[in-house]
Amino acid sequence: MNDRLPHERGFHISWDQIHRDSRALAWRLEDREWRAILAITRGGLVPAMIVARELDIRVIDTVSVKSYHGKGGQDRGEIKVLKEPDPAVMQDGEGILVIDDLVDSGRTLEHVRMLYPKAHFATVYAKPKGRPMVQTYVTEVSQDTWIFFPWDMALQYVQPYRGED
Repeated sequence: MNDRLPHERGFHISWDQIHRDSRALAWRLEDREWRAILAITRGGLVPAMIVARELDIRVIDTVSVKSYHGKGGQDRGEIKVLKEPDPAVMQDGEGILVIDDLVDSGRTLEHVRMLYPKAHFATVYAKPKGRPMVQTYVTEVSQDTWIFFPWDMALQYVQPYRGED
């Protein structure tokens, strides 16, 4: 019997790890010329910046999509686009690299794909339900794993399992 809560099946990502994994994503994408990167905010900002640096892509825009709400973002709601990128740059997505940190259910990427059907979709991490929404990813994690990204965490003291110090 497993007494853990669902969020306790966690995959903790450090700043070093997201940097290494984002560079690995860039290496997988280096065989094409990209007109621009479209980062899905907020999670796609860090990987997009690293990929842009590695591939020397200077045109970067964002699409702000909200699909989670509630404490910790664990409740899924209606997908809402809060900010769209420059349509003159994005067009139908041809030559555009769309980057996010994670594809979970795939709902967000499915929505963005409707806007830019010819774009290439890449994430650093992918869960099985959302994996069909991306052409390129680095690491697959199980659907029931909660990923703890470094921008969502704070350093704090942790009590040892035994003893007081």
